Amino acid sequence: MDIVNKEPIIKKVKYSKNGLDELKRQLERNNKRDEILLEKYPTVYIIYHKDKKGKFITYVGETDDINRRTVEHLKNSKDDWKFLSKNKDSQMLVIGHPFFNKSLTLDIENQFIMSLNAMESVKYNLNQRSNAQNEYFTSFYMMKLFIDIWDNLHNKYEKLFPLDAASTIDTALYKISPFHRLTDEQSKAVLDISEKIFEASVNQELGQIIFVEGAAGTGKTVMLSNLFHSIISGKGIHDGKDYLLVNHDEQLKVYRQLAMKLKWVKNPNNDMISKPTHFILEHEKHPDKKADTILVDEAHLMWTQGKQSYRGKNQLDDLRKFAKTIVVIFDRKQILKTEEYWENKKILDLEEQAKKEGRFIELTHQLRMKAGTNTTNWLNDFIYNGKIDILPRDLNYEVKVMKSPKELHEKIINKNRNKKYGHGLSRVLSTFDWKYKQKGIPDDNGEKYWNVIIDKWKLPWNLQLPVKDKKIKKLPWAEQPQTINEVGSTYTIQGFDLNYAGVIIGPSVKFRDGKVIFCPEDSENSNAIRNRTLENGKKINVAQELLRNELNVLLTRGVNGLYLYAVDEALQCELIKNIKK
Repeated sequence: MDIVNKEPIIKKVKYSKNGLDELKRQLERNNKRDEILLEKYPTVYIIYHKDKKGKFITYVGETDDINRRTVEHLKNSKDDWKFLSKNKDSQMLVIGHPFFNKSLTLDIENQFIMSLNAMESVKYNLNQRSNAQNEYFTSFYMMKLFIDIWDNLHNKYEKLFPLDAASTIDTALYKISPFHRLTDEQSKAVLDISEKIFEASVNQELGQIIFVEGAAGTGKTVMLSNLFHSIISGKGIHDGKDYLLVNHDEQLKVYRQLAMKLKWVKNPNNDMISKPTHFILEHEKHPDKKADTILVDEAHLMWTQGKQSYRGKNQLDDLRKFAKTIVVIFDRKQILKTEEYWENKKILDLEEQAKKEGRFIELTHQLRMKAGTNTTNWLNDFIYNGKIDILPRDLNYEVKVMKSPKELHEKIINKNRNKKYGHGLSRVLSTFDWKYKQKGIPDDNGEKYWNVIIDKWKLPWNLQLPVKDKKIKKLPWAEQPQTINEVGSTYTIQGFDLNYAGVIIGPSVKFRDGKVIFCPEDSENSNAIRNRTLENGKKINVAQELLRNELNVLLTRGVNGLYLYAVDEALQCELIKNIKK
């Protein structure tokens, strides 16, 4: 067999008995290599059909005998399979490769499931079974093979595969998928939490807290997604007993899309995925209706005082009245608003109680940033200790200081355009140091948008450039194409990854007397700089802590690199001096 040519073999036939016969005829007409790779080697296959609304229903599988497996599928009497087999337009793609073995095809199948779930073109995929494998002889080649196969399909069948592989992997739906292979630390966390949830279901006690702590980029959301999918998969369609809550509009949007893709719910407005306030208000109407489990992503964003329609004092305390178990995902360094501020004693008490009851879990391994420990320590010293030392050399992570915001924007545009070598999804971000109102057009100087303005350079703040396409509006801020010409803030980027982040450090962060300082008077982030009333009625100002957290969120978004520009001249000079090219 000729294995020099290592391109994937892809055959498209109708999904039917006649289609199988046609596949055999095609292979007999082709060279012997194709016949061996598709009939004797393991293969991956995709069955698909387009519904009346132009959306695809797909099934991804792998097999060591494509003929036998297809016949088994054609005989399947379940409704979805009947729909595929009885429809004359259903098609099947059969994929072979000389490197395919059982473990590798299971991994490729898993990658297809995650990637098709991320496609706007796909309504849902029938196979939602995780098959992520551990290490094996050819695992090193897996992602390269998958990317080659996906891009080949993208070029031939663009309607089903509208994005290239790099763009697909950049989507929030792909990154939040419950089917990623978990690290040992994440797997242990899921197992430990599952055991505690089971214990809580037995003793019937309300309000038991499982406290999961981890810094930005430690894989908290993927772990949570995996956990929730395992809970829902064991119960079927939402029964009103398990909920996933998040106090972040952009993340809520992605979770709701995922819930539809994975068939957790039939209706995108189902309150299984919602905000804490909605859950609390609905359950206050029906106090006897108790939940089994609530998972709260970004629990540090929950309110600890009344706001808008929420009239309570602490959302977590209120959630405890309505559920047996609440799993909270917490990072105190990502608290950004005064209404989210937790008094230190309150956090310590929650942690201490969770530790005593064996319900405290900490994630420590950095999974987002490819930076080494020396680089992450340097960033932490910059943000929280006010120190800027010489940045250690890091072959895996790029940090540069740009001469101007214009140069920074141009660099991000180039990185966003070039999708090879880990480039791609990249955006400009900034500390919240310029005026912005969510509703209302600026009326000074004839401006059309609220802008980040530095000298003569300016770009609109997030979510202002017009979008007519409803499909684009459904995407998270960073994935909307027009946002390459906007500046993002913590309110649009928190919880999401970028390949490269270009961060403008505004006038609220300065360098004085050999130290980085934060100046609330130069911030426009009223949510962070106003006073906070404590439980005892005392008013305090926590702006220093919240502005540090704001910078922390911005500087930890980039997977592969970080570009900086500081408005404060002294800070810019200090960064240039210590970050060598």
